[in-house]
Amino acid sequence: MMQTIRIQTDARGVAHLWLARPDRHNALSAQMIAELTEAAARLGADPAIRVVVLAAEGHSFCAGGDLAWMRDQIHADAETRRAAARALALMLQALNTLPKPLIGRVQGNAFGGGVGLISVCDLAIAVPQARLGLTETRLGLIPATIGPYVIARMTETMARRVFMSARLFDAAEAMRLNLLAGLAEPELLDAAIEAEVAPYLACAPGAVARAKHLARRLGPPIGPAEIEASISALVEAWESPEATEGIAAFFDKRRPEWDRG
Repeated sequence: MMQTIRIQTDARGVAHLWLARPDRHNALSAQMIAELTEAAARLGADPAIRVVVLAAEGHSFCAGGDLAWMRDQIHADAETRRAAARALALMLQALNTLPKPLIGRVQGNAFGGGVGLISVCDLAIAVPQARLGLTETRLGLIPATIGPYVIARMTETMARRVFMSARLFDAAEAMRLNLLAGLAEPELLDAAIEAEVAPYLACAPGAVARAKHLARRLGPPIGPAEIEASISALVEAWESPEATEGIAAFFDKRRPEWDRG
């Protein structure tokens, strides 16, 4: 039984895949990563499913990686650490290669891995009040496993505006960065999502899947080499003294030693 996500499907074949850790701002724990991977496989293989909406419960869309989970990786042995990084990378790959349209419903803030989840969607609509950011470097980490998808979505030129600084930006800037496809006030968000869902229900599902596969093939490469590079980059970041200091500072409720802000 899923504990960190839930799946809600209607008679048309529209599935809502809900992040369901609202008390933790839907941060990505090891269990959520595993359950999202399983859900992507299940929904992708189900011929009755025509469209998937990635949504979230509570006030936040996704606060990124669960910091307790990341702290565990810093103190783990090398094999465990690499396995955890691989699980995260393969979850993102599973969602990115889902053979169904994947539409992001961003009802709140998205940081770090939350931006990665938006980037693996075919499009995402957010509320104007949402704030976003690639906040990893503030903790001595880097946007590693999400990096291929963020850069594919934004382009390298646009991504470099926000990829390294941990600067927060609003939904309007996320539109300019090509991270979001549209904005809708909270009371209109579901209608905006439905407007994106409806056209797919008139399309041949096999043709939609093949068209999505072709778009990915013709776009920036995100294959085994890029995924392995992102895994290694995350492992190296976890092994760095900066990550140890940054995450310790977070739990100690103090500024890390490099903070001159």
